[in-house]
Amino acid sequence: MIKPGDRRDGKYLKKIDSMHTIMPLMYPNRCDNEAFISECIDLTNVETYLEKKNAGDPAYKYNLFQIMVTAMLKTITLRPKMNRFIANKSIYQRNEVSAAFTVKKIFSDNGGEALAFIHSRETDTIDTVHDEIFRQVSLCKSEDQKDQSTAAMDVIQKLPRIVLKLVGAIARGLDRHGLMPHSIIATDPFYSSVVLSNLGSIKLHAGYHHLTNWGTTSIFCVIGEIKNRPFYDDEGNVTMRKSVDLGLTIDERIADGYYYSKTIRLLKKLLEDPELLEKPLNEEIGDI
Repeated sequence: MIKPGDRRDGKYLKKIDSMHTIMPLMYPNRCDNEAFISECIDLTNVETYLEKKNAGDPAYKYNLFQIMVTAMLKTITLRPKMNRFIANKSIYQRNEVSAAFTVKKIFSDNGGEALAFIHSRETDTIDTVHDEIFRQVSLCKSEDQKDQSTAAMDVIQKLPRIVLKLVGAIARGLDRHGLMPHSIIATDPFYSSVVLSNLGSIKLHAGYHHLTNWGTTSIFCVIGEIKNRPFYDDEGNVTMRKSVDLGLTIDERIADGYYYSKTIRLLKKLLEDPELLEKPLNEEIGDI
C-alpha cells in the first residue's frame, strides 16, 4: 500500500537536512543541477578477470560492460543516497536499484534501437547480472520483439499532431506527480537508478551526457573506448596499460560532495578489483 506522499516508484523523504529540503524548491529542474565527474579506470585486473571468466568459452562471453553494470548496481546498493531522485520539488528514495541502456539491433545507420532495463536484487552478482543482460540483449535484438516503451511510442507516433501535443502535456503531468502507469515506469530508461551508454562500442570517447527533466534518473554513466595509456608510479616510472574513461553526470541535489567522493572511490575499487563483484550486491566490502 502506498503511504500519503509516496509514489509508486519511491518513498517521500521527510527527515532530511534543511538544505536538501530547500534545494528542490529553489532549483526544481534536474537539468539545472548537474555535476559532471570524469574518471580513468586501469583495466589491468579487469583483463585478467575476464580471461578467467571466459576460459571455459561460455556461449555468452563476459565483458567490460557487464562488469560496469554490476559495479554501478553494487555501488548504488551500498550508497543508498545515490538512489534518490527529485520530482515535483520533493525528494524520494527509489524502491529498487535498477540500470538501463540502449541496445543497437544492427550496427548500421539504419539499424533500430531497443531499450533494456535491469531490475536488480540484493542477492545479484556478476553472474546473475551477466545472465540477465544476455536475456535482455537477446530480446532487444529479436526482430519480432519490442520493449513496452518502444511499442507504446510506436502507437503514440501514429496519432494526429494536435492529439500528440495533448498526450505529451498529460504525460508530463503524470510524470511530475508520480502517476505514470507501472508498465511505462518498468521499461522507460529514465525511470531507472542509472542510465549507461557504452560509447566505446561505437568507437567514441567518454564525455558529458545531460540528465533529463523527464523521469527520475539521477545518474548517467558514459563508458568510453578502451585504449592504452601511460600510468606513472610514485617514482615517476611509466608503464602502458589498457584503460577506459568514464563520464558520470549526477544530480547534485541528492547528496553532498563528500558522499559523491566516497561513492566514486567505491566504484573505482570495484572496477579495479572485479573479484568483489562475485559477492552479492548488498555485501559490504570494507573501508574505501
